[in-house]
Amino acid sequence: MIMDDFLARALLAGLAVALATGPLGVFVVWRRMAYFGEALSNTALLGVALGFLLGVEPILGVAFVVVTAALILGALGGVRGISTDTLLGIVAHAALAAGLIVTATLQNVRVDLMAYLFGDILAVSWDSIVWLWGGAALILALILVLWRPLLNATVHTDLAYVEGVNVRRVELAFILMLALVVALTMKVVGILLVTSMLVIPAASARAFARTPETMAVLATLFGAVAVGLGLWASYVYDAPAGPAIVMVASVLFGLSLFLPSRN
Repeated sequence: MIMDDFLARALLAGLAVALATGPLGVFVVWRRMAYFGEALSNTALLGVALGFLLGVEPILGVAFVVVTAALILGALGGVRGISTDTLLGIVAHAALAAGLIVTATLQNVRVDLMAYLFGDILAVSWDSIVWLWGGAALILALILVLWRPLLNATVHTDLAYVEGVNVRRVELAFILMLALVVALTMKVVGILLVTSMLVIPAASARAFARTPETMAVLATLFGAVAVGLGLWASYVYDAPAGPAIVMVASVLFGLSLFLPSRN
């Protein structure tokens, strides 16, 4: 009975992550922002350390740091001819190093870095599940409201401007949603694996989707299947749950390359 409750909580948490990352992940794939998402996730450790240092919830520290890093990257884009990927690497690794330094200076505070880096979905609490589903619902609501302008800005930025879309505002909202996803999923799949749940299910769905809406739904389904099978594999083979989920998602992507495409 204890194990049943244990797995039920993990499954509910994982499904919330799939629900949040699936639709958002399609835009990450379309915009070729996989490294951008990874850079944001690498800054999350600094947010965790600041949360402990200031005595606030780590999720608040993560959200603050990730949003700040995203805004800095947007402001510095193209400065002095430096490419975007170079800036991403500098900001991500600088924030990661700063997070490790701040963590090392914390007194009388024990920080489980492995849990934050690789996730600990099997230890998720009912309170965390409420937060996860609340955040997933918020992200879905924002995506529904911003779907058309965000899609237009993704497909053709200049045309979106002509049609009256406030591209800068839409892209800021997208960055904020990415920050929220990183903060929410950090404790489930871990900082280092957050981008995997954003990118891999969406990439798997791409070959089978004829419309953007279908791709978003399929990405969510692929993520949900990865969560279910990953938890099963973790339970049967005593493997780390977060990495097991990502490995299953990767296997599904590999299989999608050999299955008949509907495009």
